[in-house]
Amino acid sequence: MEPVNISNNNLKGVIKGVIISYIFTIVMCLIYAIVLTYTNVQENTIPPVIIVITAISIFIGSTIGNYKIQKNGLLNGALVGLIYIVTIYLISSILNGYFTLNIASVIMIVLSILFGILGGIIAVNRK
Repeated sequence: MEPVNISNNNLKGVIKGVIISYIFTIVMCLIYAIVLTYTNVQENTIPPVIIVITAISIFIGSTIGNYKIQKNGLLNGALVGLIYIVTIYLISSILNGYFTLNIASVIMIVLSILFGILGGIIAVNRK
């Protein structure tokens, strides 16, 4: 097994993927907020919609961020998902005033990494 070498190009791809994921998340959350405000959509739909928006955002960010990279899609994609979700989690913990790690948090972290991996693999193996 050879050591993993993250080059400058890979790092740029990961950072680009995370930024794209954040932008997509913000846009989709704003759209969802407008839908919640002006329609009869119930507020109990918020948690599943946020999970879907997060997964799609990470997938898209990981795919676009890793598009020009020819290898390590799995690692780069996992990094996109991990950096995205850890940053969101830390910011929300600071804003809420407490830090707690429960089963829902662990599931979100795992899902984020998996969707990042999926996006990275697809980006590297495109034709």
